[in-house]
Amino acid sequence: MSQTILINKKIKKFNASIKVGGDKSLSIRWVLFSSLASGVSTAKNLLMSEDVIAAIKTIKKLGIKVYINKNICKIYGTGINGYKYIKNLKINAQNSGTLGRLILGLLVNSPFPIKIVGDKSLSKRDFKRIADPLKKFGVKLKLSKNKFLPLTILGQKKLKPIIYQENKGSAQCKSAVIFAGMRTNGQTIIKAKKSRNHTELLSRHLNLPIKVIKKKNYDLIKINKVKKIKSINYDIPCDISSSAFFIVLTILNTDSKLIIKNVNINPSRIGIITILKKMGAKITFKNKRIYKGERNADIKIISPKKLKSIDCPPSLNSSAIDEFLVIFLVAAKASGVSYFKNLDELNQKESPRLKWGVKILNEMGVKTISTNNSIKIFGNPKLSVNKKIIIKKYLRDHRVFMTSVIAGLSFGGEWKIHNKESINSSFPNFLKIINNLNN
Repeated sequence: MSQTILINKKIKKFNASIKVGGDKSLSIRWVLFSSLASGVSTAKNLLMSEDVIAAIKTIKKLGIKVYINKNICKIYGTGINGYKYIKNLKINAQNSGTLGRLILGLLVNSPFPIKIVGDKSLSKRDFKRIADPLKKFGVKLKLSKNKFLPLTILGQKKLKPIIYQENKGSAQCKSAVIFAGMRTNGQTIIKAKKSRNHTELLSRHLNLPIKVIKKKNYDLIKINKVKKIKSINYDIPCDISSSAFFIVLTILNTDSKLIIKNVNINPSRIGIITILKKMGAKITFKNKRIYKGERNADIKIISPKKLKSIDCPPSLNSSAIDEFLVIFLVAAKASGVSYFKNLDELNQKESPRLKWGVKILNEMGVKTISTNNSIKIFGNPKLSVNKKIIIKKYLRDHRVFMTSVIAGLSFGGEWKIHNKESINSSFPNFLKIINNLNN
């Protein structure tokens, strides 16, 4: 079966209601928390993507029983210290940075060395940023070239609490240290640059001894030893990062309306909404509600008549970091010059995404001025693509693939996009929803 798709015409106008897949961040965290819980946890709408399946395979290797039937997943947790460690254990995080980093925080008391591997893309990402704080607990870690996967982790029985300053805005590093702190005698303290807080919210829902003190520019997180985690029954809301592609598709289309049902709108995740509304997008939240500490809503989008440029405040970067590629497409159609800066973390993803954002825009004929952490985009409200564009060799980064699809459907041209299997890591039914909108 061909792993290349061809797009040679724009999408028609649409008025539709859709539901995207379960939130990937919440799905992986539910799997990991449930593996530590005492008793049976049940999830509905768990995202069955490659990243989440990799998390399930990981806990099964640690002796946790898992049962999956259609839309229901049950995890039979054996307690906070219930993992069964075996010698010569190897865990494959595949493409998932969330799994690769968070699992290290759960393995801090392993009595045997455990090898963590990943795919070609994950093996190029920085793991030193999480190895350094975990070593302070007393954990032994050996990385490839002192920075990359494969790595080997050997835990300690008696872990030392640490004080850790997380200044990159990495929810993955912060969460891994929280998990390690749960297994440590004494109090671990994190001074964390604001980032996604799913781990903290789920911890609070479970009444774990974790306290978050919100400051203006950072969060102070205090973690004490966890003795027991109760089982977690969770109907997982839909993913804002997956929704982003359809939000932008509607904004770039003409006379279209879309409702995306039951989406997680955690404030640490909706930077894209704030940015796009500043640019003139018509986006509203309907049926807002709180579920297990998380904010959820239906998202309504109406195609705007015009879009304006933005000088994007860097304070919004961490809450929109996974969505900048499609935000760049909106800037390409806006009136004026848009400026995005301090985007260092964008190149710490599955591929060097800032470089790919520049490449896609330039292929479309959009003028840009970029550095290693910023981009200026010279928008054109009448932008139309009339050429052949080939997208390949992008380390199977699912967001590069999906952004390219949205660009082709929105601006025209003849697009040949390789490696469609990349979407299996986060959004397996992406193309199915596209096809339904386009028919």
